[in-house]
Amino acid sequence: MDMGRVLVSGASGPIGSALLPSLRSAGYQVTRLVRGAAGNDQVTWDPMQPLDPAKVSGFDAVIHLAGESIVGRWTESKKRQIRESRSKGTRHLSEALSRAAQRPRVFVSGSAIGYYGDRGDELLGEDSASGTGFLAEVCREWEHATRSAEDAGIRTVHIRTGLVLSKSGGALPKMLTPFRLGLGGPMGDGRQWWSWIDVEDHIGAIHHVLQNNAIQGAINLAGPKPVTNAEFTKVLGSALSRPAIFPVPSFAVRLAFGQMGDELLLASQRVEPAKLIANGFSFWYPDLRSSLDHILRSPR
Repeated sequence: MDMGRVLVSGASGPIGSALLPSLRSAGYQVTRLVRGAAGNDQVTWDPMQPLDPAKVSGFDAVIHLAGESIVGRWTESKKRQIRESRSKGTRHLSEALSRAAQRPRVFVSGSAIGYYGDRGDELLGEDSASGTGFLAEVCREWEHATRSAEDAGIRTVHIRTGLVLSKSGGALPKMLTPFRLGLGGPMGDGRQWWSWIDVEDHIGAIHHVLQNNAIQGAINLAGPKPVTNAEFTKVLGSALSRPAIFPVPSFAVRLAFGQMGDELLLASQRVEPAKLIANGFSFWYPDLRSSLDHILRSPR
């Protein structure tokens, strides 16, 4: 896609905050889709309400990353917010794009590898079936909510994101303190697969999607070398020059985090980025140690 106007929701999150400066550096004119007061580079919306198509008309690309954080104990209220912020928000945006006078050429909408559920050692590509559990249900509804845009002929891409490694947000900063104190270790039996991606590769993959018209539908945004939780903790401990010998039993994970612990920390998803690789994307940080070294040594 030639450089043009891009609308981005979820711009204040750990991915969005890294994405915006990269888009601007690449020559795109970026507008944020936000709640609250409008500014020179902002369009306002309420994800729970229908969106005026005129507000989203004239953009070359729309990148939709907004959604309630999945971190925290999943009470029934929290689960409703997680589900509705994704399904309703995406549906309202998709419907507005489908009715816009000038539709975008591409609609990049968030999703997650939670789509696949807990799958043990199975190698999961974009064509793998969806799994069971709350996150799998949410992801299916999330992706289905783009149907209006797809039916209107807009190239629509669902980015199924793995564990994003970044120094400025997400899971990694929360893990650093116990590991630096020498208190880190595997969760449960440690055999569950964690499919991760460096934030710079995640941003690079979004640029790749914008530029490659052949990419549509679901695409896995995960690195080419997933690791087990035991291997992840071992490598992180090594990168910090600390031991990682204090396991957290499964019952303790469930006690501390409830259902979130089961579906995020103990679930196993061995995901391969088949479409990215087939479409010529090259990872800057293809292995975990190279990613952690660059993140831990870079300024915030």
